[in-house]
Formats: sequence, C-alpha cells, structure tokens
Amino acid sequence: MAEKPNNIDTSKARVLVVGDVMLDRYWFGEVSRISPEAPVPVVLVGGEEDRLGGAANVAWNCKELGARTRLLSVVGQDEAGDKLAELLRIDFEKPPSTEVLAAKLEEFRRALSECDVVILSDYGKGGLEHIEDMIRAARKARKRVLVDPKGDDYARYKGSSIITPNTAELREVVGRWKDEKDLVRRAQALRAQLGLEALLLTRGADGMTLFQGRRSLWVKAEKREVSDVTGAGDTVIATLAVMLGARAGLEAAVRLANRAAGIVVGKLGTAAATRRELFGKS
Repeated sequence: MAEKPNNIDTSKARVLVVGDVMLDRYWFGEVSRISPEAPVPVVLVGGEEDRLGGAANVAWNCKELGARTRLLSVVGQDEAGDKLAELLRIDFEKPPSTEVLAAKLEEFRRALSECDVVILSDYGKGGLEHIEDMIRAARKARKRVLVDPKGDDYARYKGSSIITPNTAELREVVGRWKDEKDLVRRAQALRAQLGLEALLLTRGADGMTLFQGRRSLWVKAEKREVSDVTGAGDTVIATLAVMLGARAGLEAAVRLANRAAGIVVGKLGTAAATRRELFGKS
C-alpha cells in the first residue's frame, strides 16, 4: 500500500548536501528609460536582497521541509562568504577557508555516518572536482546518492543512485530526440550506462519523467501561475532527497518533488517550499 504524503515524517530524514554554494544578490528598482548607449533599461535601484544560491539553496530547501541538514562546501574569505555564513545557520562549522573541497574527502567520509541521503549539487564551479571518490565512498557506506548534474561529462556520475537533469542538460548529453519514444530510448540507455537506480528528467511546464528499470513514469506539472523558475531544480532534488530519507517510496517522492517545484515557481527568485505548503500542515 502506498504511503499517504501527510504521514511522511520529514524530521526523520538526515541529508548531507555537498557542492558549489553561491550568494544570489537581487536589486529591485524602477525602469524610467532606455539607455542611449545600448538597448537596455536604466534601473533606479531602490533595494537589495541577498539569498542563498547553488548548493546552499538546496540545503535551505531540505531544512525548510523539516530534514536534519548538513552542508559541506567551501566559501571565500570575502564579503560574500561572510554573508553566506550569516544566512546559512545550518552546520557552518568553520570560518571560510581557501582549502579546496577536493581536499576534504576525509570530512565527507566522516559525515556519511550521520546521514541517510547525499545530494551532490554540481554547478560546474570546481567544488566537486573529486565527485567520483565521493560517490564511491557514499555507495560503500550504503547511502543513496542524488546528483544535480552539469556539463556533458556524465561519466563522472557513474554509480550514483539518481540524477536529475533538466531537458536542456539531458539534450546536451544524449542529443536531440525526435519524439517521446526516442527520448525514452536515449534516457534509459544513459541510465543503464551509468548504473543508476533512476533518472528523473525535469521538464518545466511539461512536468517530470522518471526513468527506472524498464519503465517510465510521467508526472504532469501542477498548474500554477509562474513567477520565476530560478532554483526550481534545487527544490526538486532537495524534496526528493528528504522524502527518500524519510522512507517514502521513489514514485511518491517524485510526485511530492513535482508539487514542491510548482510551489517555488510561484515565488520570486531562489526560494523554498515549506513543509506546511507541501503538506498543508506544520
């Protein structure tokens, strides 16, 4: 019998997020005219807001869903690094360091014993240079490994449990498909080649498709007014990890991730779906 979403206790999930953290800075203002030097608007900035981006946004989403969340990354010794430390509030255990993440494998291995699921959030900024070693260590520790991929070299993700590319990212790797049948063939071939449990394709307004074994599941996008799709992929992988960490089935986790994505695209900028918004209760 499938579990009821409202009965999933996300407080039991322990998630380790590793990857490239960023500081997203937003400027708000009024556009009064077009620049005479170029066809761009001239903005009178009236306000500024900093938000967590990249892997930090993934960790924030996990935390907002109620999971016990740990973030492992490296930030610079600068104003942006200080701001990230101020915003995070989740296991920011050391001051910013110039030490690269690739040299922190031992810390990563130690952290594995305190998590159920690992998220590797790859934004192509160099923080996951030794991702192959991390995947091997996590799988040896019998942890599920979810990867948000980047670039065209997916061989580095071999052995992970689930990857969550969007349409453009998958097309860069498997080529342009002719139709849905061709997409299934290409996606399943990639899944088998990498030895994945599943491949979750996020398709924007077309929802999501989960490829596993010899079957695929299409989940229709929930109809909502779209404000901003920034960071929706972060919400998807975070929700998926939290639900799996809370012992939900994969298909149930995918449907909840789809619901969470629908919530955050209705918000401006990088955002998180809360447990109350997702389940309708605290």
